[in-house]
Amino acid sequence: MKYLFISFICILPSVAKPQVADSNYLKALYDRCLDFDENKADSIEYYANTIARDAEKIKYDRGEVLSARLKGLSRDLKGNFDEAIVYYFKSLDAARKLHTLNYEIAALTDLALIYVNTKQPMKARDMYLQCAKLSEDEKDIHSIVTAYGNLGAIYNQLALTDSALFYLEKGLQIAKPYEDVLDLSSFYNNIGNVYFAKKENEKALTYFRRNYSRHLQDSSHTDLWYDYLNISDVFIVQKKFDSAYWYAQQSLLLAKKLQSKIKESESYALLSRLYVKKDEYKNAFEYQQRWYALDTSLVNRETNRTIAGLQENFNARQREADNRLLASEFEKAMLRNKIITWLAIATAIIAIVIAGSLVLKRRTNKKLMQQNDLINRQNSKLAELNAEKNSLISIVSHDLGTPFASIKMWGQLLQSDANNLNADQQKAIERINQSTTKGELLIRSILDIEKAEINQHTIQLENFDLKVFVESIVADFQPAASGKDIRMHFETVCKQVYIISDKQLVSRICENLFSNAIKYSYPGRNVWISLTDTHDAVGIKVRDEGIGINKEELPNLFSKYSKISSLPTSGEVSTGLGLSIVKRIVAELNGSVFCESEAGKGSVFTVVLKK
Repeated sequence: MKYLFISFICILPSVAKPQVADSNYLKALYDRCLDFDENKADSIEYYANTIARDAEKIKYDRGEVLSARLKGLSRDLKGNFDEAIVYYFKSLDAARKLHTLNYEIAALTDLALIYVNTKQPMKARDMYLQCAKLSEDEKDIHSIVTAYGNLGAIYNQLALTDSALFYLEKGLQIAKPYEDVLDLSSFYNNIGNVYFAKKENEKALTYFRRNYSRHLQDSSHTDLWYDYLNISDVFIVQKKFDSAYWYAQQSLLLAKKLQSKIKESESYALLSRLYVKKDEYKNAFEYQQRWYALDTSLVNRETNRTIAGLQENFNARQREADNRLLASEFEKAMLRNKIITWLAIATAIIAIVIAGSLVLKRRTNKKLMQQNDLINRQNSKLAELNAEKNSLISIVSHDLGTPFASIKMWGQLLQSDANNLNADQQKAIERINQSTTKGELLIRSILDIEKAEINQHTIQLENFDLKVFVESIVADFQPAASGKDIRMHFETVCKQVYIISDKQLVSRICENLFSNAIKYSYPGRNVWISLTDTHDAVGIKVRDEGIGINKEELPNLFSKYSKISSLPTSGEVSTGLGLSIVKRIVAELNGSVFCESEAGKGSVFTVVLKK
């Protein structure tokens, strides 16, 4: 099921460039570019450079905000999310320096959409919560409505349907008086998606059809494509296959008309699901192949671009090393010529002595140069191999996702017909699905830790109350602990513990440690989380009554891909990467982490972060 995020972007007429650019012209040009689609990504880049150049000429203080956002949008539309995030953060930083809330909210929304596209919904949620807070402080109805709509959509993606409905209905209530000037179709679409997730299909269909009627009148092709897709999804669940097929075909025709490969691949995926539901597996397989062909071509195009970039970086480093070596050789030759000139003036006896010394020195220098040259070549080769290794791991891990998705789909299909299977067959299918889940988790963990080595995360520092923050994370883990009859205790003598750090990274540290404490504890035991506050640092301590760790394994506990003999007590999944990720994140935050443990007596993990 697809969902739309709210976006109120005016479609302006083409702007003729005046003889001398002024701020009004640059703003109008920026607004016009926001309406461009993925086919005009290069044009957006061109106009972004134009705005940056002309803004510098006329000293327009918002030039950096506008140009950075457009450059991020250009790369976003091309699927180059890593570079897009960099430019969106530049736009966010420039907006905060200027204290322009509308551009700050726009940058946060752009970042949230990137996190949605890269399957990081928790980060997207945090960005939207910041948007909502800024909008409420500003008391801007338009921004508040947009923020609530986006929060509703992201909570629905996180399967928190009650929270999703809360924000959507609250936003709709605020927006209703302004319905003549605000487009509320995204709200209706998101509410429909929530009811679809809750399996209340008729309610979902009511909201989808309301949008469909509106968009037919407006001839909004992109919005209609979402309507066709959503309505067809409902009919598939209701087994109204003829209606589902008609709407799915309309979505495919419209995707081709829009020349959008992403939309076309989604339409093929929808048709594949339709034929699976009809038990027509041949047709389902054909549409699945078309879907994968488009999806894989996009992945391969990005992969080739990544490899080319790595190769160019290596070539540039090699050229720089060659230039340094050439300059060094030239300087040595000049020095040698001066020495020879002075030696020619000296007496014969001194000349013989110096000549002998010179020969020995030349031999020594030559040997040193050969050794230096060998070391330089080895270092360059090692750097190249390491870069290729990191790239290969990321590429292979990403491409493995496709077969795992296919295995999971067919496994779920077989499981849905469990009534016609015997006990052994049902058990085999259950094990297939469990293995697929473990494989997907391992791939995500490998991608996470390998991407960290090339510093793809930009640290965002902010001042926040660590006590409140950790309490909320403990509350999130209560259901998992209760499932094993484990009691979680949060202890601190401090009323407030303020720290300047990156919330996302601190959250990941806590989530890994809390999850491990629950996994490796027996049912009916306790887990204690406590905070300490000193003059220049804070400490997070996690103590469990679990199975503990052998002393000989402690030195390698935080090593990447290390495995220890201790196993989860209830068969939970463990990749062996969690503690390595914790170690790397703590190092990024200039902190320290250590463990005290004894087999059979539990473990104590302590993280110390500087204020």
